[in-house]
Amino acid sequence: MSKVFLDTNVLIYSVDKDSPDKRDDALTLLKQIGHSGSTVLSTQVLQEFYSAATGKLHIPLVEAKMLLVKFTVFEVVQVTTERILRAVDISAFHQLSFWDSLIISTAEAARCETLLTEDMNDGQIIEGVRIVNPFA
Repeated sequence: MSKVFLDTNVLIYSVDKDSPDKRDDALTLLKQIGHSGSTVLSTQVLQEFYSAATGKLHIPLVEAKMLLVKFTVFEVVQVTTERILRAVDISAFHQLSFWDSLIISTAEAARCETLLTEDMNDGQIIEGVRIVNPFA
């Protein structure tokens, strides 16, 4: 079974009342992949989600924490020193931001074949991970 890595924007859109079309797409996507056992995210994604949810979206802290708990039904990969150093190499080689490179590094370490994000080039393959924009 192929593994799919979720970037932060998929989780954010699933609760974003100001983007109803993307919210519906994100919710449909999460329902489709939610019970497959092959969905992965990282501690970075959880941190970014909490920050954006409580900041930009003004979701109350307790509600944002409850959402984090729900997202832990997915496999959560820890950001480690090794993955950070790998992200530096990916960033330099592919001319990506460090944060996008850390997502790629973590997806690669989790053996994900696909990264669902709108932040990188749809269809591009980076370090064996195919970028797919679920909102395109």
